[in-house]
Amino acid sequence: MDDFLSNLSSAMATFTFFYSTATFVFIYAMFRDHFPQHLQDDIQKYGRKLVNFAYPYSQITFDEFTGKYMRRSEAFTAIENYLSDKSVVSAKRLKADAVKDGQSLVLSMDYHEEVADEFNGIKVWWSSNRTTPRSFQFSVYPAVDEKRYYKLTFHNRHKQIITESYLASVMNEGKAIGQNNRLRKLYTNNPSKDWNGFNPKWSYVAFEHPASFDTLAMDANKKQEIINDINKFKMGRDYYQSIGKAWKRGYLLYGPPGTGKSTMIAAMANHLEYDVYDLELTAIKDNTELRRLLIDTSGKSILVIEDIDCSLDLMGERESKKRKIKEDSDMDPISKKVKKEMEETTDGKVTLSGVLNCVDGLWSSCGGERIIIFTTNYIENLDPALIRRGRMDLLIEMPFCCFEAFKVLAKNYLKINSHKLFKQIGELLGKTNMTPADVAENLIPKFEGENVELRLNRLIEALKATKNGGACRPNQKRKRRNSNLTNKKKK
Repeated sequence: MDDFLSNLSSAMATFTFFYSTATFVFIYAMFRDHFPQHLQDDIQKYGRKLVNFAYPYSQITFDEFTGKYMRRSEAFTAIENYLSDKSVVSAKRLKADAVKDGQSLVLSMDYHEEVADEFNGIKVWWSSNRTTPRSFQFSVYPAVDEKRYYKLTFHNRHKQIITESYLASVMNEGKAIGQNNRLRKLYTNNPSKDWNGFNPKWSYVAFEHPASFDTLAMDANKKQEIINDINKFKMGRDYYQSIGKAWKRGYLLYGPPGTGKSTMIAAMANHLEYDVYDLELTAIKDNTELRRLLIDTSGKSILVIEDIDCSLDLMGERESKKRKIKEDSDMDPISKKVKKEMEETTDGKVTLSGVLNCVDGLWSSCGGERIIIFTTNYIENLDPALIRRGRMDLLIEMPFCCFEAFKVLAKNYLKINSHKLFKQIGELLGKTNMTPADVAENLIPKFEGENVELRLNRLIEALKATKNGGACRPNQKRKRRNSNLTNKKKK
């Protein structure tokens, strides 16, 4: 009998719970569907006031993206870093990510987990949350409108301390942790047609290039000038702010192929400990997408456009616009309309104006502490507007190998600082145009046990052959190319 009464009581309690829930759902549905919107708003407003009066806690939400999902929030990233250590102790479900050398891991709490923190005797609670779209989407990709955010909960009486002191401490500590754990990255932009929640604007790999200024084959004095310039830039936050200028700097690296332009970029990135964004202009549809890519880059980074003279017809763009205006004036209205429709369906509309705006316009000020580097083999083919002062602040010529650069290569490849053949090599380098890449190739051992003298003699023979015209010099190739371009323009 006791068991029967116990079971009956449990069943009645269950029935009462479900009946109450169903009644509440029915009443809420009637309220939402049949009450006027202004009345719903008033009831919800006063209902929240009543709940807030009885609930003595405040909450602050930190979304992952700000500015209509255009840019990742620095506050969100700093909080994520700050909570990593506390998550290991308190949270039961964790996420892992590789950092630094790719060997160690950083743990953070999984979605819908909560951890407690304490500041000056005040207890607060952090939770990690994610919202997904209500509508069902059958797709292999995550939902584009998925939102992630952190929520901080604390007692109302501590609001001033939390907002003025605690959050500032969290931000500072989170940024320091992020800098120590940061895995430096080499980014490349994905084709814009593939952008979605699964395939973002930028893809990256770990940046592990070993280049440094110590191993860079260049005149020592010129090398030191570049080091001084980038060091001054890195420490120049207050200076740039005081003169009312965006905290960025532009460099143009120019010279024949094989003179070390890419190696110079890697040495700069390693010296400054910056990420590198390798921007491929041919994968961008138009100027709007170029701006979207720029917004999605972070500070403490180098934005690189290699061989810019090959990416866009920058030299002839302005002249072609003038010719287009003249041609359009001679066309009938129907032909103009057909031509306009054909142009609108053509991809690859990144223009010189768009690139200039990226380098020196309003959009160049998005984010701070950024270096922009262009490289070219033929500086004379660039539009002067692209390389004027203020856009490209420093023009760095990467010349053929000189004797000072050779000594760096000898130290790198041969582990020597002097040799009896150095004098002859120095004389030949002064009379011959050979790139550091060609010099280095002759210093690499071709078989096991090849000694230093054999490699130096091979370099001497290569220099003599180049001097006597046995090999086509890079500057001769350059003259022939410029001649061909001139002939095409005349035609």
